[in-house]
Amino acid sequence: MAKLGKRAIRIPEGVRISLEGNVVKMEGPEGNLNLSVPPHLSVLMEKERLRVNFAPETQQLTAKVRRKMEALRGLFRSLLNSRISSVKTACMKKLELVGVGYQAEVKGEDLVLKVGFSHPVILPIPGGIKVKVEKSIISLSGYDPNVVGDFAARARAVRPPEPYGGKGIRYQGEYVRHKVGKAAGAVGAAPGGVAAK
Repeated sequence: MAKLGKRAIRIPEGVRISLEGNVVKMEGPEGNLNLSVPPHLSVLMEKERLRVNFAPETQQLTAKVRRKMEALRGLFRSLLNSRISSVKTACMKKLELVGVGYQAEVKGEDLVLKVGFSHPVILPIPGGIKVKVEKSIISLSGYDPNVVGDFAARARAVRPPEPYGGKGIRYQGEYVRHKVGKAAGAVGAAPGGVAAK
């Protein structure tokens, strides 16, 4: 993170950045976002680039505290970079439904999930998020990565993938570790639970 925090962030075309006190304001084609600068850090604008630096008062800090501040600088730089790219091109998450008869549909302002319960699960879609369902893929897009990620996590939590059959809602491309079931584990075992020789 220490090396990452030193890198400058390029401001893409169509995105306007302004610094007001300790708040970075970003405006782009997809929407507007704000991000507060943590204490002991500062943001500098250099033509078409942003750079995250330490505030002058950090010179008096101990080496141990400065190492923690380096990690914080890397984290803040990553958060700032992801938000700048999100206001330019929307952040996207994809969820995959795995299971016989599992379905999803958008009804008005709600995402309706039919995932093996006796009733459909209705999730209100937050403002600023577009939801599209194609077969077994749910696509979520929006300009705020926090809101998109939070809604994707809430949808996945309705029916997380289970380790035996892999059924459930998972992020597209997510690896689900499978466990061996009791029947498969008992192959080669004699009646009474004693392994056959």
